[in-house]
Amino acid sequence: MTSEPRRLRNYINGEFRDAADGRTMDVIDPATEEVYATAPLSGAADVDAAVQAAAAAFPGWRDATPGARQLALLKVADALEARADELLETECRDTGKPLQLTREEELPMMLDQVRFFAGAARMLEGKSAGEYMDGLTSYVRREPIGVCAQVTPWNYPVMMAIWKFAPALAAGNTVVLKPADTTPAATVLLAEIMGGILPKGVFNVVCGDRDTGRLMVEHPTPAMASITGSVRAGTEVAGSAAKDLKRVHLELGGKAPVIVFDDADIPKAVEDIAVAGYFNAGQDCTAATRVLVHESVHDEFVSALAKAAADTRTGPGEADALYGPLNNAAQLERVAGFVDRLPAHARVEAGGRRVGDKGYYYAATVVSGLRQDDEIIQNEVFGPVITVQSFADEDQALAFANGVQYALASSVWTKDHGRAMRLSKALDFGCVWINTHIPLVAEMPHGGFKKSGYGKDLSSYGFDDYTRIKHVMTAL
Repeated sequence: MTSEPRRLRNYINGEFRDAADGRTMDVIDPATEEVYATAPLSGAADVDAAVQAAAAAFPGWRDATPGARQLALLKVADALEARADELLETECRDTGKPLQLTREEELPMMLDQVRFFAGAARMLEGKSAGEYMDGLTSYVRREPIGVCAQVTPWNYPVMMAIWKFAPALAAGNTVVLKPADTTPAATVLLAEIMGGILPKGVFNVVCGDRDTGRLMVEHPTPAMASITGSVRAGTEVAGSAAKDLKRVHLELGGKAPVIVFDDADIPKAVEDIAVAGYFNAGQDCTAATRVLVHESVHDEFVSALAKAAADTRTGPGEADALYGPLNNAAQLERVAGFVDRLPAHARVEAGGRRVGDKGYYYAATVVSGLRQDDEIIQNEVFGPVITVQSFADEDQALAFANGVQYALASSVWTKDHGRAMRLSKALDFGCVWINTHIPLVAEMPHGGFKKSGYGKDLSSYGFDDYTRIKHVMTAL
């Protein structure tokens, strides 16, 4: 006997609701490929109801003191912590992630990020009031923008929701958030947990597909659209938002170069890069998936990385698995397609295959012998595939590193401080790690350049993105 799929509902103006026209979509467990839930396939009526609820709630939330908003977000963090087991189980069912690893690696960060932005609510910065013209005093007001339409991805459903709603709410905005169509359950649970803390309409969740997201961005009421997703999605959002001059915040993926010089600690670099490349099945915009290695240590590095990949566990029933399945059937097909289309000069050193016959599992993979213009070097795979290229000198390493359309994150592995400083300046990426890769902290900004988008998540810069600046001048 199979149990009935769980029924998810939208959260609008403090109430759970089905889609107005009753449409639903199936939610697939990526570990079993079975339908485990249904979610609303929301249309224009649902989006409008959520946006109108957020608009009605905005004046009250905007006018709440920073201290009141801080207290509310601290209560949200406490409530999430109190129901952490349920939240983690739901997220892991949505994504297939290993439960204990998610508890250790993601939960502390998520709670810390909510609490960080709670504090940011009371740390508004601006120039001091002063007389910059005779007889007149000027000062700056930092204000919330209004209703924010936010779209989150499927790789970190709860964490990415926090990166969006926490700074927005801390700054005094109200939110309509759409989770990815394959991972809505944890976000609906977030709404349930937060519902008893925030005033009605301040935080709304609308489930749906790409068309639902388009309707949110095209709606005339939101003053800002924020999305974490693909370049294609970001381009569409920016184009749509331009029609009524909405502010846009885009985080659109990456192709992080990992530059390993011959003086690096190779065993340590291999160990850390394997984790940073395969964690969450490589479904991370900052994943260490494009390694550039000095030619003198290339063969040693590739051999060690291939062994690390072979030792990396995934698959159903793997108790010590580093990562679970890819998120959905389309993503499995995409990742496998990159490997299947490799040019003749490429070599699969490890992996390169699906694992098992049920669930979207893919083996930890290493590919060497690649050239700069190869498809797998230029495009984001978003899977457990690490490519390795060789370089002759610092200039070539830099040219290879910067020679892609993405510019989100990068890392340099060397004991030469001067080299690390030169490259940290020259690398055209929003983040440069030195002798490490992938750690993030709430106090530091995350966001890229070029086709990785614009705007910052985390930090005071991420908070500032959800505010607007007003100059007030008064005669003395």
